[in-house]
Amino acid sequence: MSILLFIGIALVSYLVQANLKAKMNKYSRQLLASGLTGREVAERMLRENGIYNVSVTCTPGFLTDHYNPTTATVNLSEAVYHGRSVASAAVAAHECGHAVQHATAYGPLTLRSALVPAVTFASSIVSWVLLAGILLIEVVPQIMLGGIILFALTTLFSFVTLPVEIDASRRATRWLEASGVAAPYEKQAVVSALSSAAYTYVAAALSSLATLIYYVLQFMAHSSSDD
Repeated sequence: MSILLFIGIALVSYLVQANLKAKMNKYSRQLLASGLTGREVAERMLRENGIYNVSVTCTPGFLTDHYNPTTATVNLSEAVYHGRSVASAAVAAHECGHAVQHATAYGPLTLRSALVPAVTFASSIVSWVLLAGILLIEVVPQIMLGGIILFALTTLFSFVTLPVEIDASRRATRWLEASGVAAPYEKQAVVSALSSAAYTYVAAALSSLATLIYYVLQFMAHSSSDD
């Protein structure tokens, strides 16, 4: 049953990633009616939301776009930064959505930021702790329990991330439409592109949850056998 669950989740994750790549390729070829580049879209959205302390930078890679609250930067991949497509506008506005969340102290983002130090630490050691727990479960089962707790923290982080990403996409869609940066007939393309990106976070969260359940069941099975 566990193997089938993991195979199913792996298949879903693959399909979600493939769908995202296909949508981004499709909408990267659809030029934005306003003709703005991703950088120009980002800078305009920041200004119109009263945010002047965040800069827009270009970062190498594909889909490496992200907002960094520590450095107060919206980092756009080269294709998005220079692109004049619907996909570029959608991605740029989405990342600026995070900047708006930060500026308005959006609750889920505040919680997510608070979890970052603990999750960073947990992520750096959880694999080793779980491996040690599996190898030593007959001797020191508490190690396995510790690994489960660490993994549960990363799973919680995945689920806290979901409303943050969904809200950023909603903010991006509303602003692109209200500002006139995206024409009315381009709204569906924007929604489609951002929805595909959101599905990747859903798949990641579910995958993390399934893995957590697997480890919990393994630990419980061992505990039951000892009784």
